Amino acid sequence: MSITLSEVSAPLFVRGLKILATLLAKGEEHVAQHGVVPEALLAARLADDMLPLSAQIQRASDTSKFAIQRLSGGEAPKFADDEASFQQLQERIEKTIAYIESVDAAQVDAGSEREVNLNWGAKSAAFTGQSYLLTFALPNFYFHVVTAYDILRNQGVKVGKLDYLGPFGAGSQ
Repeated sequence: MSITLSEVSAPLFVRGLKILATLLAKGEEHVAQHGVVPEALLAARLADDMLPLSAQIQRASDTSKFAIQRLSGGEAPKFADDEASFQQLQERIEKTIAYIESVDAAQVDAGSEREVNLNWGAKSAAFTGQSYLLTFALPNFYFHVVTAYDILRNQGVKVGKLDYLGPFGAGSQ
């Protein structure tokens, strides 16, 4: 049995984004229950040189939608990265999921051998669509999801491993 690119991309991104939305909701509940200033939690970081919680969510969104864009050859929505509230971040997650779910699986599958080039200033990397997804996009996506989890946990939000794993087993998404 072989697994297609569409099977190992869109469903994983959507599932991870839904888990991220649940984690974010737990963060919002924590703020309400403990009188924490919402902006303080959204600005929390694990280390001074790391991005804050809000940016971790933005990067998870970007990584997933741009991966689908690069694989499918389509055009992902652009967001301004100016979300400043839990509600705005949840809306971004919803829009990202809607975009990912709107892309035809055949378009994603067609991107397996598509050339994907990334540039970060003086650094660059070239991939096939498959190697991009498996060695860069998915690891990068999960880095931002787990970092968001870690920030919430570090700030006292009651989340555990099962919250990070989300629903699992036959039929869960």
